[in-house]
Amino acid sequence: MKTSALWLVAIAAVGGVLASTAPASVSADDDAAPIYGIKIPKGYRDWRLISVAHEEGKLNDLRAVLGNDVAVQAYREQKLPFPDGAIIVRLAWNYVPSEENNKAFGRAQSFVPGSATNIQFMVKDSKKYAASGGWGYAQFGTDGKPADETTLKPCFPCHEPNKARDYVFTHYAP
Repeated sequence: MKTSALWLVAIAAVGGVLASTAPASVSADDDAAPIYGIKIPKGYRDWRLISVAHEEGKLNDLRAVLGNDVAVQAYREQKLPFPDGAIIVRLAWNYVPSEENNKAFGRAQSFVPGSATNIQFMVKDSKKYAASGGWGYAQFGTDGKPADETTLKPCFPCHEPNKARDYVFTHYAP
């Protein structure tokens, strides 16, 4: 039981660090992403932490998943489908070893967020995005520029196998 509690504290701490170190230069005044027309929501950096993750393989990144109040309430209440107005954001950084931390530990074991890679959004609007399971998708570079249409086309097909969870992969980490 103590080990589980320690892991939850560690995950929350890493998530807080990740969320606080995301690029601050991205603003809500940037262009809308193609296909779904989503712009970066104002204040998204102040949203609550939902979960953190490490994606291996060719991405090899650290991720913090945040949600607006609507999304967080739905997660806490385990409410599916998510209500309209829910927005989930994924912030990602390169996954790099921490030489400084490893020196303190006496061995290679610590990894930290490196440079930011991109920001992705899922916006729930069951009428506007009916063709994609009620979700609109957007991705922006660290400069706030939206990804092109080719990048966004595979979003819904990728999420489609997770229909039973309203197309959302991230689980809530209380």
